[in-house]
Amino acid sequence: MTTSLSPEGIATATAALGTLIRGHRLRIGLTQQELADLSTISVRAIRDLEKGKAQRPRADTIRLIADGLRLGPRARTALEDAVRRGHRGGLGTRHLTAEQPAPPVPLHPLIERDAEATVLTEELRSGAERLITVVGLSGVGKTRLALEAAARLHDAGFPVLWHTAPGAVADCLPACDDQYDALTADCAAYLHGDGRADDLAPELSGALGDRAVLLVLDGVDTALLDFHRLTRLLRELPGLRLLVTADEPWNVPGERLFLLSPLEAPDPSDGIRPDAPAARFLLSRLRHVRPDIVPDERVLADIAWIGHRLDGHPLALSAAASWLTVCDLPTLRGIVESDPAPLLDHLADGRSGSRLRERVARTLAALPDTHRQLIGSLCAASEDAFVLEDVVRLTGMPLPHCGRMVRDLLVSGVIRAGTEGDRSAFRVLCVARAVATGSTLTASPAGTPAH
Repeated sequence: MTTSLSPEGIATATAALGTLIRGHRLRIGLTQQELADLSTISVRAIRDLEKGKAQRPRADTIRLIADGLRLGPRARTALEDAVRRGHRGGLGTRHLTAEQPAPPVPLHPLIERDAEATVLTEELRSGAERLITVVGLSGVGKTRLALEAAARLHDAGFPVLWHTAPGAVADCLPACDDQYDALTADCAAYLHGDGRADDLAPELSGALGDRAVLLVLDGVDTALLDFHRLTRLLRELPGLRLLVTADEPWNVPGERLFLLSPLEAPDPSDGIRPDAPAARFLLSRLRHVRPDIVPDERVLADIAWIGHRLDGHPLALSAAASWLTVCDLPTLRGIVESDPAPLLDHLADGRSGSRLRERVARTLAALPDTHRQLIGSLCAASEDAFVLEDVVRLTGMPLPHCGRMVRDLLVSGVIRAGTEGDRSAFRVLCVARAVATGSTLTASPAGTPAH
């Protein structure tokens, strides 16, 4: 038996439709005007839909919007279902509680991470990997990548439970799924060794059925997670996938380590590449700050040099772009080439810059003594790039040990891999170099354990 929605229920369903449209629009980086142009629907109609003011939108309107958003079959069906729930005499309120939970909505479009997002999504969707930990230096884009993968899986029919750790930067709009907030909190508490120890798996199964489910733990400290509890959940819930973003890997059996490096930023000495990922990212940020700047040949050259000098690190690039409110692009390039450290402070929000310095400093401090000493030696060297043989020479240690050291530094995110001619080469990231040279990279005091 179905029951008609009350006026309050209609308003709730209509608001849910608006949230869906707005979420899809923001995810692919469209403005309301751009969506209007693509869908041939007026900006006002789109605005009313997103605000929940249009209680009975026509089916043709929703179809055109879905076409403009380029939605897949599942996402299109979810949009149409939201419309039907808003009509009087439509689906009953008992079906509203069965709506699958959605991930938060990102505030910025994904730029130059499609390859990583595709691999991450497919591994989780297929079940080839059920535990993936995305690691990388603070500000490299771990959360934004996880948001993209979660959105794609949600479009494919996955319920998504998203937990942001206390203190983590949440550059997104929380999903409006109040009925699942408590369940998500219970999952996070359970995997941290808190909360109920026996009944979470049945509760998850009862709430979400037999569907494959994605649980995201964003910005967590993996050292605080309980692997034995995860093992129990994975065993009792075959459809469960866990996606973790963290500064360090969990280092447990079955973990798929997904190392997220900064954006590609090739050396402009070999030719200017305006299509390079770091250049495209920086250009998008530049347009937000200085839309009057025309990307001519000189501008693109400056952008390429800045992107390369800052190693394609997204948060460092965003902070540098904010300085264009007080200086021109050639001046910014000059500062970056001479001493980029001051540019790590974002002018619009000094706390962002301070947080980046603090987190990079914490990453460096957590390295073993030998690793910190190696970073200090590499920063003091005249050459930016180094190869494995250089590590052997600087440390005097055997090749296998040096290989493990380089891998550890790659996982921590303070160096990035590249090519130097035909050889595998590495660079200490500019943000790590700026913090390292401003602090003392010495051995830990006696009695202080190295991590």
